[in-house]
Amino acid sequence: MFERFTKAARAAVTGAQEECRATSGRKIGTGHLLLALLRGDGPAARALRGRGLEIGALRASVARRAGEGDLDAEALRTLGIDLDAVREAAEGTFGEGALDAPAGRFRKGHIPFAPESKKALELSLRHAIRLKHDRIDDGHILLGVLHDEKTEAVRVLVAEGVDVDALRADVTRLINAAAA
Repeated sequence: MFERFTKAARAAVTGAQEECRATSGRKIGTGHLLLALLRGDGPAARALRGRGLEIGALRASVARRAGEGDLDAEALRTLGIDLDAVREAAEGTFGEGALDAPAGRFRKGHIPFAPESKKALELSLRHAIRLKHDRIDDGHILLGVLHDEKTEAVRVLVAEGVDVDALRADVTRLINAAAA
């Protein structure tokens, strides 16, 4: 499948890995893909910027929502576990950032894609086929990321006030124009 990726699509995949490394992430999520797409200059970036998104604000929003699927703080609270109190106690004893991943811990070697990111990349091929395009561009990746409304990336975009249906329409129009 990756042999069908354009230079912009490949840059989005490697850029997502860079975004994940920068945050010492364990897996490349759809939020990382979204950030990498916004950093580019293809149809996906133009569509995202057209919706008023900026890299700094989006990066902060992705960081705030990182790990939402890993631990449910509210569920732990019902068991009497307050994650904020645990962090405060650990940092009081061991210093600030004691619970953070050590610098560089996940920065070297292969970083796997989270299941939802793998699915988004698979869906990018389906969107290219649906649109009768023989190559997968960054816009197709964005359509794959936007395909499931439950992904981290879509939740981030909705929280930022983005009309996801309008964004889909924008990127579809831009990739069709680029393919013509």
